[in-house]
Amino acid sequence: MSSLRSAPLLLARLPVISAALCALLVTGCTITPPARSRIGAPPAAAVSSAALDRYRVDVAQRIVERNPARVMRGAPQVMLRSLIVVAFTVDRNGRLVRSSVYRTNGDDEAEAIALATLRHASPLPAPPGRLLDARGHLELMEDWLFNDNGQFQLRTLSPPQAQSLD
Repeated sequence: MSSLRSAPLLLARLPVISAALCALLVTGCTITPPARSRIGAPPAAAVSSAALDRYRVDVAQRIVERNPARVMRGAPQVMLRSLIVVAFTVDRNGRLVRSSVYRTNGDDEAEAIALATLRHASPLPAPPGRLLDARGHLELMEDWLFNDNGQFQLRTLSPPQAQSLD
């Protein structure tokens, strides 16, 4: 019987209890957005990526400038003679620390030309400090695209490849 007497009292307090429960739920589910250090600033990875892209262009231009007789002008032919990928490391002053053929189709002459033109272009421009690893080095790769005549273009600077055999 006592529960029947307390029912009207409970019903009278229901709006207060409901409001208190809602307040607890709402305060327990707050969302705090992450703090922004600088509004509109690109992330550090984007800055490093842009700096790396600019540096790759500088390196490719140096290789082309130092080896003008070996560089092909115009679009690479449809079927390339060779695609040689060279991996190389430069120090903080742009000196070539090491280089090697990373990928090849087995064209020994093209491999030798790619490595020789890289060495001939050294020292390369000094890389931005933020791109260097703990040893003060930067590791890169570049593609040498060879036409049948033995001349090359660097993929970083090359126009789109020809689309037909004409």
